[in-house]
Amino acid sequence: MLDHIGFPVSDLARSRAFYLTALAPLGIAPVLEVTAEQTHGHGAHVGFGAEGKPFFWIGDGKPPQGAAHIAFTAADRATVDAFYRAAVAAGGTDNGGPGLRPHYHPDYYGAFVIDPDGNNIEAVCHAPE
Repeated sequence: MLDHIGFPVSDLARSRAFYLTALAPLGIAPVLEVTAEQTHGHGAHVGFGAEGKPFFWIGDGKPPQGAAHIAFTAADRATVDAFYRAAVAAGGTDNGGPGLRPHYHPDYYGAFVIDPDGNNIEAVCHAPE
């Protein structure tokens, strides 16, 4: 089980604004922000999470070559739809609108958006309708 994940972004303010809007429908928001001084020169970071626990971190730095894929759990299909609308409104690029992906399993309902650094961000609900 993962405790948290993080990766560098090319523009922390831009990515913070994108994720603030895109993750809001999932109940995920900034929980903790640290400065470069606090990380001993490893850049400023923003930790997004829920219930006071940051589990998704972005930070200053040069993004790695190639894109990451991050999937967030959604409580229901309406939340997947809301994530997709919010992420596109925040400047994300469509990479597969909300819908069933039965090639994964019959109830796999997801939506995919490309973030400002080219990462594939997904919200997924595994529950039946």
